Amino acid sequence: MAAPGTAAPLIVPVESQVRELDAKLLLACVAAERGFPVLLGSRNWLHMGAAGLPRGVYLAKSLRQKSARMFSIFRDLGHEIVAWDEEGLVRCPDPQYLGRNLAPGTLQRTSMFLAWGADHERVLRMHPDAQGVETCATGNPRTDLLRPELRACFDAEVRELEQRYGPFLLLNTNFGRLNHFFHDLGDMRPHLDRDSDDFEATRARHRQALLDHFLEAVPFIADEFPDHQLVVRPHPSENHETWRRAAGGRANVVVVNEGSVIPWLMAARAMIHNGCTTSIEAFLLGRPIVTYRPVVCESFDDPLPVALSHAATDREGLAKALRAAVNGELEVGGAERRAELAHHVTGTEGRLVCDRIVDALEARGYAQGLPPAPPFGTRASAWLRCQKRAISKRISRVRPGHRNHRDYWRHRFPPVSVEVLQARVDRFAELLGRFEGIHVSPRSRNIFRIGGSS
Repeated sequence: MAAPGTAAPLIVPVESQVRELDAKLLLACVAAERGFPVLLGSRNWLHMGAAGLPRGVYLAKSLRQKSARMFSIFRDLGHEIVAWDEEGLVRCPDPQYLGRNLAPGTLQRTSMFLAWGADHERVLRMHPDAQGVETCATGNPRTDLLRPELRACFDAEVRELEQRYGPFLLLNTNFGRLNHFFHDLGDMRPHLDRDSDDFEATRARHRQALLDHFLEAVPFIADEFPDHQLVVRPHPSENHETWRRAAGGRANVVVVNEGSVIPWLMAARAMIHNGCTTSIEAFLLGRPIVTYRPVVCESFDDPLPVALSHAATDREGLAKALRAAVNGELEVGGAERRAELAHHVTGTEGRLVCDRIVDALEARGYAQGLPPAPPFGTRASAWLRCQKRAISKRISRVRPGHRNHRDYWRHRFPPVSVEVLQARVDRFAELLGRFEGIHVSPRSRNIFRIGGSS
């Protein structure tokens, strides 16, 4: 453990609360246990207040274009940037992934990149800007919560879901680029109207065809399984009303995206998806998984979720697979599937991913502090850019349909209390026999300190 006051603060942003918060809270506990002061909270609010943050290590969750400006500001303020890609496990083909997920300038401003596994690290090293950037296949903290020793964190939530819904099937969707919370922000939609056979236009038409089939599958599944609830869990960026309309008022369909997906996967009789990262999470939990593939395109369909799932190519096959799952007859796991997963995901056993990440931060020297700060003029310029950006965001928070609108921020990161976070920390401590004295305290709106009692 670093001596008190010497370790660089860690700044841990959470964009999608239901997807990221629990895993990043566990990472914060591991880092705090080893002497790092931690600030954890809403990504949007951290960016708004970046000018007032202590100089530290910013743990970026992606390197897309919308991150480029903030990366420049953070580096000029004197922060180090360590990044991973939440969307890097289930992804489009390598050339398109490198072009879309690694925006120009972001990787160059990154001191270290943390990959999901060996295959993800391989792709990253292909990028021309990767020269000089340290990479480490640590895995992603989300997989720690799927381990047997931590699943009990969710026991109470699993029981509550079973009592609330009875037996249910879980349909996970990932159509945010077409069915966005704000219609005009669906960045695939413009490609649908283009008379072109290029990658983006063809992929948009493929995804639209899948969306149409999934919307038709909602009433079909509900009617085929009248003694089960069908829980539709849209991607965090999606419009829920689209799915409610598809249900046509059926009483055994509910559309909801609340809390971590893990207890929902544990409580469901089966999970239905097409190309979702949650299929990997369900596999690691030992749950029945069905991938619905009514239209197939090998150029766009990531092979990993397919390999881990039972495939259905039409509605009759979907119903057959779900009946097998409900009756306990659908094979779960398998040695070949586990071997395939091991090439893509590091840290499913042995040391926690969170420990591996903190190991990497310590090896980089951050337990002893940060490199020298940039010159005063550079920092002053970044401070002014940050303040201008914060003012712009405050204005756009009241602009209807804007990605910074307050309703969308609240949709992605609803208010959460210190008491709720502390209860989760205490549960981690109970299950792992660690984190004695680690506590949560408020820092500012939607931002929290995680640290030891000293």
